[in-house]
Amino acid sequence: MIAIVLALLAGASNAIASVLQRRVAKAAPESDAFKPALILDLLRSPMWLGGIVALIAAFVLQAAALSIAGLSLVQPLLAVELPFTMILIAWLAPRGLKRVPWPAVVLLTVGLAVLLFALSPDEDYHLPSTSAWIVAMVCTVGAVAGLIAVAWAIHRPARAVLLGIATSTGFALTAAFMNTATRQLEDGIETVLTSWQVYAMALAGLISLFLLQNALQSGSLVAVQPALTISDPVASIILGVYLFGEDVRGGPWIILEAAGLALILLGSIGIARSPLLHEEHSVSQAQRV
Repeated sequence: MIAIVLALLAGASNAIASVLQRRVAKAAPESDAFKPALILDLLRSPMWLGGIVALIAAFVLQAAALSIAGLSLVQPLLAVELPFTMILIAWLAPRGLKRVPWPAVVLLTVGLAVLLFALSPDEDYHLPSTSAWIVAMVCTVGAVAGLIAVAWAIHRPARAVLLGIATSTGFALTAAFMNTATRQLEDGIETVLTSWQVYAMALAGLISLFLLQNALQSGSLVAVQPALTISDPVASIILGVYLFGEDVRGGPWIILEAAGLALILLGSIGIARSPLLHEEHSVSQAQRV
């Protein structure tokens, strides 16, 4: 139960970071895409830096959740970021909570509940072998590199979708490193600081953050958000089962799990199509002019 609360708080913090960062990233010049200049421009914005503070808080809360439970439970729960984002946008303007697309929010929430019920993930932790880490990293990095290569060659909105998937896959690998690093805290901080996973976590997190800014800058929320929302839990469940031996239900339960993912996807699409998010997009565009 504690892990669930921590994961939900991490999702809320991610929502705050998303709202603040999205406004600034969409205002950045398109010519900055895939360049260090994009980050340099963003660093000049107090709003973007505030988003980074919220992102760090989410990171700490996520790490705390992963120290108790596995990827298959914690990472899907982070999908609550999207409903929290909608409520935050409606409240900040203020535009009124009545304008929040509640049917889509309910769809996503029900889908998340169905997915977790069908998966029924356990909280056991199995130390991954070196060979398992190598296979996981090669496959994940290869998939991310392939998505980036294709995204580089095409234009919006497909670029935004591919970068969204690449971003979430990178964050899933970051969470896998985090899962190991937080468990090593039981042996003392020296064990954590001398393990390669903590530094791999930092590197993967920074690269994923860079990809996130490019995804937000490359296309509309309708294209980016569903890709971000659905690919993270899928990649995280795969890594959790393969690396850490997390026990999730298979067989006939796969049908219910697929239904949960479908509801999450439909809910995220409905939220991404909301006029509230499009108004938020217009605010960012106005800041660019």
